[in-house]
Amino acid sequence: MRKRTVFRLAAGTVVAGGAALAYASLVERNMFTLRRYDVPVLSTDAEPLRVLHLSDLHMMPDQRRKQSWVASLAATDPDLVVVTGDNLAHPDAVPGALRALQPVLDYPGAFVFGSNDYRGPVWKNPFSYLLPDREYVQGVELPAEELREVLVGAGWADLNNARTSIKAGGRQIELVGVDDPHVERDDYASVAGQVPPQADLAIGVTHSPEPRVLDEMAADGFTLLLAGHTHGGQVRVPLVGALTTNCGLPRSMARGLHRWPETDAWLHVSAGLGTHPTAPVRFACRPEASLLTLIPR
Repeated sequence: MRKRTVFRLAAGTVVAGGAALAYASLVERNMFTLRRYDVPVLSTDAEPLRVLHLSDLHMMPDQRRKQSWVASLAATDPDLVVVTGDNLAHPDAVPGALRALQPVLDYPGAFVFGSNDYRGPVWKNPFSYLLPDREYVQGVELPAEELREVLVGAGWADLNNARTSIKAGGRQIELVGVDDPHVERDDYASVAGQVPPQADLAIGVTHSPEPRVLDEMAADGFTLLLAGHTHGGQVRVPLVGALTTNCGLPRSMARGLHRWPETDAWLHVSAGLGTHPTAPVRFACRPEASLLTLIPR
């Protein structure tokens, strides 16, 4: 009798695990969600300003559903679009990424790249993300320069270790960004400096939300910090949350809006829209874009 009970429990566990995996791989990873946040970073008499934050598309050529959903976000009519990297997952993915982004290219925009804009993904054990010192392996070269050329040609600001000021939503916006800290391409020292007093808003942009980079941006007076990379943990456990951020960020900040500690800055981490192609699952962490409505402090 005891053996039969143990067998039934084991069989039930296998069935439940299989159902959860099927849900995570076939259902939730396609449940694209627009999240909305109010962020109090403007002066007291300022009109609201809308920022559409996109990240981690990890686009494959045939992902038409994702491409159509991202394209539909033009209907949010943002004042500014910011893309925080990892747009590509295949050497032939640029046309698909542009099908997704083309409708929002008419708006003022800015971008940084992530490691998976430069090099493609390779198969890895998903549990390796839980290891603190795992080896980072990169795959085939991706056409990042082709994508960069189109985005810059549309008038978007390339913030990979760069700084600029643009006009959007009737405001003068100071922008700074770094190339991906996850693979040590960042060079914030080359663009560091205090936000000029004439700026109505100051935004810092990075793919991987490494605290050392965010600390420096906040110290220079950038009050809105935007990042991606974490996938929100990609798999979240009830009452636990994200199991990893794959960077130095605390797990409690794996996604969403947070006050950056001991500063006046707000950090928004997008859980992103894609998955690693060799681990196409999401659980308790829907793929997302975010519309940030910036409001007075």
